[in-house]
Amino acid sequence: MATFRPESGDSDNSITALLSQLGDGNQEVEARLIRQIYDELRRVAGRYMRHERGNHTLQPTALAHEAYTRLVQQPGVSWQSRAHFFATASQLMRHILVDHARARRAGKRGGIQHQVTLDEALLPVHNHSIDVLALHEALERLTVFDPRQGRLVELHFFGGLSFEEIALVLHISERTAKRDWNMARAWLKNELSKQP
Repeated sequence: MATFRPESGDSDNSITALLSQLGDGNQEVEARLIRQIYDELRRVAGRYMRHERGNHTLQPTALAHEAYTRLVQQPGVSWQSRAHFFATASQLMRHILVDHARARRAGKRGGIQHQVTLDEALLPVHNHSIDVLALHEALERLTVFDPRQGRLVELHFFGGLSFEEIALVLHISERTAKRDWNMARAWLKNELSKQP
């Protein structure tokens, strides 16, 4: 599980400070920002790609680049912290992959299902594969049922955030984050067991 390095506080080179400066229109900080976040974005992208089919046309680098480009081009975003940035990046990467899967499915007559194997930490069912879109739809249903649990699954399972980091992003205690994780896992396991 990847965890993110702590920031250096109020330093002009902290991720939060650099994101704030970029948001204020200071394009000169972008090179410093990229150097600091690139490896971590690739790790998050790698976690997502690990659950994709082997012949996927996107690679972790391309996914990280696409997410970064979309993130820094969002006008008026006030990044609260490094964890906030990576949580948003994680969510965006999932949506990029889902859009990619939908486009690929639409291009095939009759559709095609891409199988992904879920990490045993999320669903302790051996050799259980599901469609990436089925996983997305299950997460969407969970989010309707309990938005915080849906976000928590995304942050922990795909984004690789620790429970401590998730607690900061979601403004909850670490104990609540762990309890929500256990409930969300059980809910998803039940939902995905209904897949043919």
